[in-house]
Amino acid sequence: SGAVSGARLWCCCPGVPRRPTSRQNCSAMSSIGTGYDQSTTTFSPDGRVFQIEYAAKAVENSGTAIGIRCKDGVVLGVEKQKLSKMMLPGSNRRIYTVDKCTGIAVSGMMADARQIVNAARAESANHTAVYGGQIPGNMLSDKIAALLHMYTLYWYVRPFGSSVLIASYTADGPQLYTVETSGLSHRYFAAAIGKSKNAAKSALEKLDLSTLSAKEGVVEVAKILYSQHDASKDKPLELELSWVCEESGRMHQPVPPELAAEAEAAAKAAREAMDED
Repeated sequence: SGAVSGARLWCCCPGVPRRPTSRQNCSAMSSIGTGYDQSTTTFSPDGRVFQIEYAAKAVENSGTAIGIRCKDGVVLGVEKQKLSKMMLPGSNRRIYTVDKCTGIAVSGMMADARQIVNAARAESANHTAVYGGQIPGNMLSDKIAALLHMYTLYWYVRPFGSSVLIASYTADGPQLYTVETSGLSHRYFAAAIGKSKNAAKSALEKLDLSTLSAKEGVVEVAKILYSQHDASKDKPLELELSWVCEESGRMHQPVPPELAAEAEAAAKAAREAMDED
């Protein structure tokens, strides 16, 4: 009796605590990630990799990025909050040119996103050097997806905290792809990533993309981004818009300033009308 006097006794008598089963322990731990979120090489009992989910959360906390594949091209748009009045307009870009026919919009941790953009540019340059032409959108998205997936396989690296939208216009026509932090890649008619992606997707589903031109798409992207911005709570908003379409000669370029200003004015008017209602 002396040997067990200091030990916790477990029994089935009423009022006496029972020892938790191993299944109960695993269930409690797996639901909150305890013990299973130290590495990307560890699966929880219910098949989750928490490090990847945490990386996706970093994207959800970032600004929204939207892409629309129109009948004559692809339009990209992102929202950027003006963190300081001293910050120069146009700085801290979130839309990048990969090659003359391809652009990337990013959401998430910007330092990670720049490395993804650099990898995309290297893949495009290698493809051009070997094959003498621009890399197709599906091939570039697969290459980037493979890179992001590789960073979920080894314990000594962490997943990228960024997701990207890839807009391309090559011989295969206008294409829009998303690549997620997990390494998944999908082709879309329209897509959104970032903190307001669900509301943006609902708005995108209402558009008739089969008849929408790139010029009209620019206005729609601006309206959707402004519709998710609350001026009373959020910092001032700066839009960044680009396209690759017939209007731009199938080259990825920033939207012309006059068209961008027109789209932003229409978006602000739509937001004011929404607030009045």
